[in-house]
Amino acid sequence: MSISTIALIGFGEVGQALAAELSVNDSLKVKVYDLKLFDNRSVCAHAAAKADIMRCRSASEAAKGADLIISAVTAAQTVVAAKSVVLGLEAGAWFLDLNSASPEAKIAAAGVIEAATGRYVEASVMSPIEPKRLASPVLLGGPHAEMFASLIGGLGFTDAIYYSDRLGKTAAAKLCRSVMIKGLEALISESLLAARHYGVEDTVLASLNNLFPHPDWEGYARYMISRTLEHGARRSEEMREAAKTVAEAGITPWMSDAIADLQAWAPDYDSALKAEGLKPMLDAMRAQLKSEETK
Repeated sequence: MSISTIALIGFGEVGQALAAELSVNDSLKVKVYDLKLFDNRSVCAHAAAKADIMRCRSASEAAKGADLIISAVTAAQTVVAAKSVVLGLEAGAWFLDLNSASPEAKIAAAGVIEAATGRYVEASVMSPIEPKRLASPVLLGGPHAEMFASLIGGLGFTDAIYYSDRLGKTAAAKLCRSVMIKGLEALISESLLAARHYGVEDTVLASLNNLFPHPDWEGYARYMISRTLEHGARRSEEMREAAKTVAEAGITPWMSDAIADLQAWAPDYDSALKAEGLKPMLDAMRAQLKSEETK
């Protein structure tokens, strides 16, 4: 089955990155749906207006006639997104679920799509979507994953590989990794905000380099904190899914729950993103904290 029409459900960071590359392929027709697509105040509406893609009023409209539907919504909306395309889903159409949801949620979404005669493929992006975009490493899972892996490379997904025929395994790999990556972001944020208060941030960074060598710990720390400020809302949802994944393994998700809390807290301080350098960013966050304490 060739792929000529693609529907993107969700037009956030991932959806926009994929659309930017897929839409330049003259052999592909790209359609998109997002809840905020026609809200002129939203970032995704502005991005879609500039892109060479068809904007749809509903998920089912986007799915109609599509050979491939790519779901790139927030983690909590994984099953909702699968249900939203059913009325327009063509028999045998591929449904690629890129969402960072728990194995349980992926299995539930698969049930929705398969019941509607679609072909569900679980997928986990194992790096930030930028800068590689379509070339980002992706694990593919489920009964249809091996066949789909032979097709997707031709669309530009050059590092998408078949991982398992069992649903839930790519989600588990992604979310167990997220405990480490999002946890590191949270640890750096908490550690350096406190260290800046005491004036010991340089010593802390130097000591980190002894244990975890990095050519630019100060720049790396700023980048990691900026991720929580800019994307913490989406990351906190992902970490709630990670907590479910850990709990389903019979382990109390102490760390995952705490990471989710910090990621949810961070975006309130996103004005600090304007600050150049790590220390000005920390100072901007601390100034806002102090201002809130005095209210």
